[in-house]
Amino acid sequence: MIVVLKPNLEPAEVEKVIAEVVKLGYEPRPIHGNVQTVIAAIGDENTHQSLETLASWPQVEHVHRVQKRYKLVSREVKKGADKDTIVKVHGQEIGAGKKFCFMAGPCSVESEEQLLATAKAVKAQGATFLRGGAYKPRTSPYEFQGLAKEGLRLLAQAAKEYDLGIVTEVLSERDVELVAAYSDILQIGARNAQNFSLITEAARSGKTILLKRGMSMKIEEWLLAAEYVLAHGNPNVLLCERGIRTFETYTRNTLDLGAVAAIKKESHLPVIIDPSQGCGRADMVLELCKAAVALNADGLLIEVHPNPAEAWSDGQQQVDFNLYAKLVAELKPFVTAVGRPL
Repeated sequence: MIVVLKPNLEPAEVEKVIAEVVKLGYEPRPIHGNVQTVIAAIGDENTHQSLETLASWPQVEHVHRVQKRYKLVSREVKKGADKDTIVKVHGQEIGAGKKFCFMAGPCSVESEEQLLATAKAVKAQGATFLRGGAYKPRTSPYEFQGLAKEGLRLLAQAAKEYDLGIVTEVLSERDVELVAAYSDILQIGARNAQNFSLITEAARSGKTILLKRGMSMKIEEWLLAAEYVLAHGNPNVLLCERGIRTFETYTRNTLDLGAVAAIKKESHLPVIIDPSQGCGRADMVLELCKAAVALNADGLLIEVHPNPAEAWSDGQQQVDFNLYAKLVAELKPFVTAVGRPL
């Protein structure tokens, strides 16, 4: 870390700060200028106590961190041919330029008829994972909360019949074991993106984790949430950009496609885009999917429903079967252009 001291300090005051740097386990290397002193503190910031508390000292102007706080998810830990993580789940390989991944299905599992029809439709268009909410986090306690265990059973039935993997959300630590028994990928939703107890418990299940970005999370905070999963021995993480809350009201959220480029630069983990949550409007999903593919995302998480007008939740952002087929057809040249197999 770099500790910048205030101008014109007495030598004794400088020595106090140097002594504290030593006390905290770092090797101080002071650089004395005509006006200010800068102390380079040599040591592993991830294993030593942080020097950022020195910013409260009257002698200190500010403290700069040198190492990234997210160590395991950082691209710095990956070298050579293995510079990108490939997540292997349900016979699929996601990431590192592998086959582009389509995860599609309804916002909520509503009935056997609805789910089987959707599974058949998305499978016909090349989807490899069926998404659907058995447990639903809703803003109002009076809105549909999901079918719970019955929803999980229906997901398993549809997935088996059409040979699809299952992506579904887990809301509580107490449900991790049950949801993991039915699913291939555990989704941590935006509302729980910094629920570290839940994230840790989900990581311990050994299942692949699809970690959505919180609606107000900085990219660094999102990567640190993923760090919890890897720090608990689970390397299988998919980062999912699903839009952030901004001042704009034209769309439900603002899909931050710049975050895709940032994550690809900072981390070795695969990136999935959820354009449905990202804008909250079915009529914009196709164009956002094209942009996501062009940015070299590794897959899409798309909400698909037989009749969105009758959906029990978020019907306005779900595409019907015809629009989904059109979407996949129009995306094929984009996927080919970025060198990804379909």
